[in-house]
Amino acid sequence: MHIAVLTFDGFNELDSFVAAAILNRMKTRGWAAFITSPTEQVTSMNGVTVQRQRPLEFAAEADAVLIGSGIRTREIAGDGDLLTRIRLDASRQLIGAQCSGTLLLARLGLIGDLPACTDLTTKPWVIEAGVNVIDAPFVAHGNLATAGGCLASQYLATWMIARGASLPDALEAMHYVAPVGEKALYVERAKAVVMPFLEPAGCLPA
Repeated sequence: MHIAVLTFDGFNELDSFVAAAILNRMKTRGWAAFITSPTEQVTSMNGVTVQRQRPLEFAAEADAVLIGSGIRTREIAGDGDLLTRIRLDASRQLIGAQCSGTLLLARLGLIGDLPACTDLTTKPWVIEAGVNVIDAPFVAHGNLATAGGCLASQYLATWMIARGASLPDALEAMHYVAPVGEKALYVERAKAVVMPFLEPAGCLPA
């Protein structure tokens, strides 16, 4: 399973790095999450510059895609040329978006009238884009998931591992990263959040 973690200038470090780190707990199973960007380097909202691991076009061939948020998402959402470089297919890919990343999903025409999650700052913009925003940390519809709040990245990662591998694999990854003394609490919370949105049979998207 290869995952494109879409990361743009002004990105939120928690969105891109936390999810990628949890997903890469599956390396021994052949999984790999890659920072995927439109330029060779991108700089975060707090001035951290990173080298991309894959170009933006990698999203079209990845098995799964996560779209993080950032302080320039509204600008990116209005860049038609950039959006045409992002080719996603929810019929064969697992696709997740966090916070203002939900706005990009809306601009790409992938949400429609489905209920979706986002952060409180981005909420008015996402509603303006015609999305039905709900007050929840995570929601999924088939192969499409959205999350709201920086630390909700753990739910996207849990859901993606549960769908792409198994729920026990997902909970094992969460157990590893959870704080000592609170591991059971974190694992049970993640399980409670994502379980209602897991397919009853089969893991990988058709």
